[in-house]
Amino acid sequence: MQKIQKHIEIVRSTTLALSSLSQESCDAIFAVLSRNFADVGVSIVNDVFDLEQLVSKQPDLAFMGLKYLPGKTSPIWISDYLEKHGIAHTGSGQPAIEFELNKPLAKQQVQDAGIQTAAFVVVKVGQILAGKGFKLRFPVFVKPANLGGGQGINANSVVHNFKDLGHQIKSVMSECGTDVLVEEYLPGREFSVAILANEQSEELLCMPIELVAPSNSKGERILSEKVKTSDEEIVLAVNNLQTRAAITDCAALVFKALGADDYGRIDIRLDAVGMPHFLEANLIPSLIDGYGNFPKACALNIGMSYEAMILRIVRLGLGRSSPAEDSDTEPDLAVLLSAASI
Repeated sequence: MQKIQKHIEIVRSTTLALSSLSQESCDAIFAVLSRNFADVGVSIVNDVFDLEQLVSKQPDLAFMGLKYLPGKTSPIWISDYLEKHGIAHTGSGQPAIEFELNKPLAKQQVQDAGIQTAAFVVVKVGQILAGKGFKLRFPVFVKPANLGGGQGINANSVVHNFKDLGHQIKSVMSECGTDVLVEEYLPGREFSVAILANEQSEELLCMPIELVAPSNSKGERILSEKVKTSDEEIVLAVNNLQTRAAITDCAALVFKALGADDYGRIDIRLDAVGMPHFLEANLIPSLIDGYGNFPKACALNIGMSYEAMILRIVRLGLGRSSPAEDSDTEPDLAVLLSAASI
């Protein structure tokens, strides 16, 4: 097969706290792209010098596995930096990525858009939560305000009284060094919805899966860091049409409310009466074949292969290029994606 004459750089960091793309994901994506594109590289970006080196390569597309670099006064947002230098990238831009990294901010944005999310409060590092004026109903759920992957979540995350709440808040702050999000606990089923944009319309392809964590020592099913890391949760198709419609409608509204682009994953949990509530967003989700919930949802819902999924994300990213620049290769890309499609 003739390769497309495009230069794509996969962008990641070897600083664990910064990278959203594991070495395993990077290798798998590199293999797919190398089969289909003429020039594929990997750019390790750990500091501003590395970022400038990436820009100097002037790729047609940056496949994003990095959200930001720490700056002196504020973060350096990678997507924003690339856009300012005329380089297209996969996934969402700076505003949506900021929402993803700040769970309370995302919840407030979603709530302001009229979408259901559990009532919540934020406890800042060093702050002591006073019982007077605490209006959330127990049980509540305690987690870091800006970390993903189940970090800081364990068997003690569901809290049933104010005394234990103080202990758990201190534990999360000590372990993670972050502000803490406390929200009313949603006792219903949990779902993850993979979303892919449509290249020809404003419609979104929403692909839900149900996630069933093993029961812990307290009889609760929590997607903790241990469960996620070990890939212990059971993944189920969502076949009930009413449930499926409610979940996907909610996920699509959240995706749009956050200003997300191209692809991402929206996590949702039901309350006691089965009403979907927004949990959190992951706009650079894990793309490990057979492990990440995004690839699992693509495969389970529409039989999309790993290769077709990666190429779809690339095509969406290349759509950020100017029409004149891409016009000569657009037919080739269409044929390429068709050949490796679902």
